[in-house]
Amino acid sequence: MVRLADEQLGWDSFFECQLADSEAELWRLRIDAVHRGRLTGLMDAEQFEIELPARADTAHFAVGDWVLVNPHTKALHRRLDRRTLLQRPGEGKRPTQLVAANVDTLFIVASCNADFNLARLERYLAFANDAGTNPVIVLTKADVADDAQDFARQAATLQRGLAVVTINARSADAVTALRPWCGPGSTIAIVGSSGVGKSTLVNNLVASGSQLPQQTGSVRPSDSKGRHTTTARSLHAMAGGGWVIDTPGVRSLHMKDLGQGLDVLFAEITELAPSCKFRNCTHDHEPGCAVRAAVASGTLDPDRLTRWRKLHTESRA
Repeated sequence: MVRLADEQLGWDSFFECQLADSEAELWRLRIDAVHRGRLTGLMDAEQFEIELPARADTAHFAVGDWVLVNPHTKALHRRLDRRTLLQRPGEGKRPTQLVAANVDTLFIVASCNADFNLARLERYLAFANDAGTNPVIVLTKADVADDAQDFARQAATLQRGLAVVTINARSADAVTALRPWCGPGSTIAIVGSSGVGKSTLVNNLVASGSQLPQQTGSVRPSDSKGRHTTTARSLHAMAGGGWVIDTPGVRSLHMKDLGQGLDVLFAEITELAPSCKFRNCTHDHEPGCAVRAAVASGTLDPDRLTRWRKLHTESRA
């Protein structure tokens, strides 16, 4: 039987159907913090430290994971399959870094100032698409921009059906604007460069007094860039009944094996590709390329094709 507390934490039939009859009495904990040598999880609004097997590697777990635990010993039994997984591919010999699990919506935060960058937003969108989460562009500092809607119009062109919201992260109105994605039992994660207001937004979304506030930092006025203030991923209860996972500021995001994510992001190119003369057309120099023909006719933005080539090449490297 699913308890109300489980539903509030995001438990649903996807996880319920994974349980064997012999596991009915085990505790269901949702991982709220991953440390180098330990895990903690939530159940019934209480936090428990999980006893791990010898030599267990916590890098294999992500904030937002559901795990089964022995109620008497608090020993880990197993981790349940994930609905979605945000993971950051490692560069060189570095391993893949798990960012967050079972996230319904990814808030991609950018600011309405000189730090606004379409290519960077496309990277985050591909990241979200590959993970299976619903991306939403959240544009902060709209209150100090000369024309915040111009930034919103640019962002909206990046992907079909993309929701774009402009807010002042410090205002109570920000919570109202984002409420459609923050209802009871929902889980959102927040990504974006340093200084765009991610931690301020988290502070505004979490239930008053239920969590320690996120540290915020100043922005250098010379280049609109900020300093890193969030250093660890963590799960926070939101005032609306959902959950938010904050993440450290990320200036660069390496793309690797994101075929499906790029196909969704660049749907206009994906749909033209089958009309190219050659099946493995790179849309660069081949004759009979339907994609380059669309650029020549003015129906496809040449900058989009340039950015597609860059991400496509990086993803396949």
